[in-house]
Amino acid sequence: MKKTTILTVNSIEPEQEIIDQAASLIQNGQVVAFPTETVYGLGANAFDSDAVEKIFIAKGRPSNDPLIVHLADAMDLKKVAIQIPEMVVKLGEKFWPGPLTLVVPKARSIPSNVTAGLDTVAVRVPNHPVALALIRTSQTPIAAPSANKFSGVSPTNAQHVYQDLKNRISLILDGGSTSIGVESTVLDCTCWPPQVLRPGGISLEDLRAFLGDVGIYENSDNENKVVLSPGMLDKHYSPKARLYYFLSTDPNNYQTFFVNSIEKELKASQKIGVLTIQEDKDWFNQHYPDIELIILGERANLNQIASNLYAGLRVLDEKNVDCIFIHDFGTQGVGLAIRDRLIRAASQVIEI
Repeated sequence: MKKTTILTVNSIEPEQEIIDQAASLIQNGQVVAFPTETVYGLGANAFDSDAVEKIFIAKGRPSNDPLIVHLADAMDLKKVAIQIPEMVVKLGEKFWPGPLTLVVPKARSIPSNVTAGLDTVAVRVPNHPVALALIRTSQTPIAAPSANKFSGVSPTNAQHVYQDLKNRISLILDGGSTSIGVESTVLDCTCWPPQVLRPGGISLEDLRAFLGDVGIYENSDNENKVVLSPGMLDKHYSPKARLYYFLSTDPNNYQTFFVNSIEKELKASQKIGVLTIQEDKDWFNQHYPDIELIILGERANLNQIASNLYAGLRVLDEKNVDCIFIHDFGTQGVGLAIRDRLIRAASQVIEI
């Protein structure tokens, strides 16, 4: 069993001696957890299939779920991809470094376990000084999914990683809390119009403003469907508690369902947690002062809500609640990514 070390690193100007320690592990076929602007990643040398396999083992991740390859610079794209469309070059110039992952034809240099056997590879340049320093110093692209147990709530700080992966990995670089809090947008650039496979930190509106026509992949009910990119499995991002997601942004609607559902759970002696917005705080304090209430942010600040979402779910799990209630936040901007995560995380989606 490994002993997991946590090294605190400056998130703006990373100390080179700390980065050197982490890069040495990467170069020697080990895995390292590190911060990005979205969530913490669990990285290995993207060209080393044995090292990549250690990611799957540490997470308990199925082999049919591909990984994202992280680059230090858009110029490195040719190391991992072939037949790169001009559209991809322009997208990189516009959105990299940043939370946009592009799916492109893969180069032979990328092992098949990185891409789950697909002939495409998902690639991005993260917008975080620690991540970029680690990739540059390691002198290799780094394959990395989120640094947590498979299908669980993604980690947005080093302690989340430690809770999930202690004694499974050697090193966690602690660069503080992530800023965006949900994973990158994944855009399939092998078709026209390009399709969003997973909404994330770059909004659909921004992509359409830049490219014009952008589609959204519609999930299939086929049990044998191919997983085209990370984050597309039906069950994902889930807390330990049962999560009930009310698909409404109107308090006149969702408060009624909160009442009915909470009363039912209270009669069953269940411990209840709620994630909601600042505008709902007084209503909950008046009606249910004894439940575990976490405020994610103000209704108009979806970026704040996204940034706090995973941490809020983890706090309620730590408080050992039996069930968690949350309502919808709309689909504008990062709201579409929040909805995607909640649908995949929920035990039940209640359409109002």
